[in-house]
Amino acid sequence: MKKIAVTASLLILTVVLLATFRAEAGRRDSGELPPRKVVIGTVIHGYYGVKYPGLDKRLTEIEDLIDSVARESKRKYPGEGLDLVVLPEEIVTIGKGRTAQEKSVPLEGPVLDRMGAKARQYSTYLIVPLDLAEKDGTSSNAAVLLDRTGGVAGIYRKVHLVPPLGSTVLEGGHTCGREYSVFDCDFGRIGIQICFDLSFPEGWKVLADKGAEIVAVPTMSPQTSRPSAYALEGRYYVVTANHRNNATIFNPAGRIDAQISDGDNDVGAGGLNLTQGSVLVHKVDLSFAIVPWSATLGDGRLFREKYGDNVGYTYYRDEDFGIFWSNDPDKTISGMIREVGVSEFEPYLKQAEVIQDTARGGPAK
Repeated sequence: MKKIAVTASLLILTVVLLATFRAEAGRRDSGELPPRKVVIGTVIHGYYGVKYPGLDKRLTEIEDLIDSVARESKRKYPGEGLDLVVLPEEIVTIGKGRTAQEKSVPLEGPVLDRMGAKARQYSTYLIVPLDLAEKDGTSSNAAVLLDRTGGVAGIYRKVHLVPPLGSTVLEGGHTCGREYSVFDCDFGRIGIQICFDLSFPEGWKVLADKGAEIVAVPTMSPQTSRPSAYALEGRYYVVTANHRNNATIFNPAGRIDAQISDGDNDVGAGGLNLTQGSVLVHKVDLSFAIVPWSATLGDGRLFREKYGDNVGYTYYRDEDFGIFWSNDPDKTISGMIREVGVSEFEPYLKQAEVIQDTARGGPAK
């Protein structure tokens, strides 16, 4: 009787704990939603040592770059359109002057008119980074999110500005941003971080807590270890756009989904999904689930045998888990997981903790 009582108590605790977990972590229930395919474009495009050609010429160069992304999207995913384009840090203004005030330009006028026209032309969300002249006379290192109509969906102002060694002046005189914002798009929720923000974990956690599903990173730093770790911890996609070395899309399993390189031999080792060139276009599904190893999973073959091409996945044998998504508009990936009798990763871990705590008579100390 005592064993039955313990088992019943365990089941009740499990149900309550999982219900609480799901209520507090709704973004991790993305697998309960129908498929949400998102076509993302990013680039490597640098202006180091290049004389600033003037705003009009620079905007023309950026327009040509966006056209290149759109052409690659049409080639790779014909008929599917382009959902998001991310450009590198300060692309509008880099090389223009030395101080923040000298470099900064207003959003209203040529920048918004011409970049908004490109967003409308391709019916895409577009992230435009620049040194932004604010209306109050200050300036920011900013990234402007334009919607599919060319309107301003939001502005992220870099929170962690760089103080050069031996100086207290932040990036030539910019004002620090004050908020980690998440913006609603028609396909999901986007957060933005810029370059030096990579070195400060708290912003990435805030974005996860606010439900970000993609974090875009306009940057001048080509690092990959930190964004990979943040993607895994936050369970979101991370998209970097860079001036050099690589531009990368990290998936919520903390692995590289796709990457382009400028030819640096240190990038792409180990058989990654790597190509060379300045433009990367890649499709992801925001309605995903992480599934851990189990004896019945067969590295994902269990799903393929039951659902065929109606399921997609990448299983990482070196991690003992995989990322799974549905290609069937009438079935969610979480529904498929329940049908085949396996579990998603976080609920499995929580269930394991309950069983462990019950077996030892309480949490470990």
